[in-house]
Amino acid sequence: MDQTSQSVARVDVRNIGGIDEASVALPEGVSVLAGRNATNRTSFLRALMAGLGSQRTSLKRDADEGAVTLELGGETYTRTLTRRGDSVAFGGDPYLDDPELADLFAFLLESNEARRAVARGDDLQEVIMRPIDTDSIDAEIRECKQERADLEAEIDELNGLEQELPDLEADRRTKQTELEEAEAALEAAREELEDLDAGVEESRTRKRELEEAFQRVRDARSELDDLEFDLETERSTLAELKSERDELRETVESAQKPEKSPDRLAGRIDELRRRQRALDEAINELGSVISFNEDMLNGAAPAIDVERTDADAGEASLASRGGGSPTDMLTGDDRTVCWTCGSAVETEQIETTLDRLRELRSERLDERSELRAEIQELTDEQSALREAQREVERAEERLDTVETEIESTESRIAALESDIDAKRSAIEELEAEAESIDVDGHDEALERHREVNEIELRVDRLESELAELDAEIDEREAALERREELEAEREEIADRLTELRTRVDRLEESAVEEFNEHMETVLDILEYENLDRVWIERRETDVREGRRKVSRTRFDLHIVRTSSDGAVYEDTIDHLSESEREVTGLVFALAGYLVHDVHETVPFIVLDSLEAIDSDRIARVVDYFRDHADFLVAALLPEDAAALSDEYAYVERID
Repeated sequence: MDQTSQSVARVDVRNIGGIDEASVALPEGVSVLAGRNATNRTSFLRALMAGLGSQRTSLKRDADEGAVTLELGGETYTRTLTRRGDSVAFGGDPYLDDPELADLFAFLLESNEARRAVARGDDLQEVIMRPIDTDSIDAEIRECKQERADLEAEIDELNGLEQELPDLEADRRTKQTELEEAEAALEAAREELEDLDAGVEESRTRKRELEEAFQRVRDARSELDDLEFDLETERSTLAELKSERDELRETVESAQKPEKSPDRLAGRIDELRRRQRALDEAINELGSVISFNEDMLNGAAPAIDVERTDADAGEASLASRGGGSPTDMLTGDDRTVCWTCGSAVETEQIETTLDRLRELRSERLDERSELRAEIQELTDEQSALREAQREVERAEERLDTVETEIESTESRIAALESDIDAKRSAIEELEAEAESIDVDGHDEALERHREVNEIELRVDRLESELAELDAEIDEREAALERREELEAEREEIADRLTELRTRVDRLEESAVEEFNEHMETVLDILEYENLDRVWIERRETDVREGRRKVSRTRFDLHIVRTSSDGAVYEDTIDHLSESEREVTGLVFALAGYLVHDVHETVPFIVLDSLEAIDSDRIARVVDYFRDHADFLVAALLPEDAAALSDEYAYVERID
């Protein structure tokens, strides 16, 4: 990458790590911090990480507050550190709100978890998948399932409507035929009545009285027809309500009292979450202790003044392993001054303690995974219990409502039956009144009027029923037009469900693919003798989480070598050289960086503690990594930095 005419990141540091004050400009591309150990290169990298959002940095031992200012892309970002008793509070407005991805896959110091996970043989799958919020994915899956169920219920209802359409259309044809026949009969009856009226000689007044009497009979019969229709409707409603009441009673009576209370489960879940928070704190504290001590052993941490406890020693200043008197340095005694108690101890003893701390942290990680699984299991059980409880409560509420509606319906039926009896009596009286009118040809005219009246009522009823059928058919046809839209929505939700269910699988597969591809390329570039291949195999395994056995994914790291006689064999991570192990850890971190698109979140990759790799290979690693980030900042020893390209930017003093 041509480093001319590129943007520049400016970093101002105060009271961070071993730095009093420093200001460094980092051009876009590769910046190399060249220098010996204990020259604040790691402190500067941690300060840069702090400005980008990380909390994996420390306040200067003799300061109560410190700060980092990062100017990048025309914006200014800040990070403050304030001592509060035994802890340090972080504030300001850094580049990242959540630094988890960067801490795991972009800030590649020696204590970086992705690098250490490879070196320790930890669960690589857990590291890669840690940033994924699986709880959120599970919640979205449940929501999509509910949406799909609602859509399927609506589509099933529409399918049922479609199956009823032929019957409705057949009913409509029948009603149309009946209406046409009734209209023809009405026309014939009216013609007969007109012929009869033309032959009857009567006074105009008596004829009008007769017509008015017949009209009153017709109106009363129409009202009776309406009342009888209303009564039929109410009786149908009553039957449906009673059927629903029987179903609701069965639901309520068949509901079994749950063995566990959702509230008691809530207490248990809260207790487990408190344990998980305590574990999180313990894991973070262990990580900080391990990182600090690893830095101390490798001479990357700032100098600490400690009092030696043996009687012959005064104060000793410890800057790195083997630090102390000139005699120690000359004899090469593999001892160091303990930065906790001040006594001289074997370095191997400290490394053994560190191994125990790493094992303890690994155990705590496993315990946290089991807790998360138990919390999820109890949460699902609690949700199921509450949903069952809500279903019974809804059934009881609906049962009360249905009982009330049944009483109201029965009351309306009684009133309608009374009104119908009264209306029939009124019709009899009106007919008697019409019959009492004395007109020549009265009996036959009365019979014809009654016939016309009945046919008119029938025509009105058929027209009303036909209109209702037309409206029902139109409504169902309109509803069916939405079916394709609903089916398309169902397909979209099904695709979304598939995407959610396979998201974790795809990320895991992509991580393995990225690692294997880049590891193969890097091994070709670095040309390690008799190291043919390092690759990850993704496989399913059964593990116990809480009280259940579940299937989980593992990443198995395989190492293939060729012996001097040409035989190919599989080796273990323990047998890799320190250089090979460090390169494998870096490539694993790069795979996470690419899979999680960390370059979209933070434009930096930070490299440190590469001394285990020889200078020529360090140069090739830096060349390979530089294509994946806008800014690559590496801390190197002078002899290692000398092997890199002159086109890179070099920082030889941190001040």
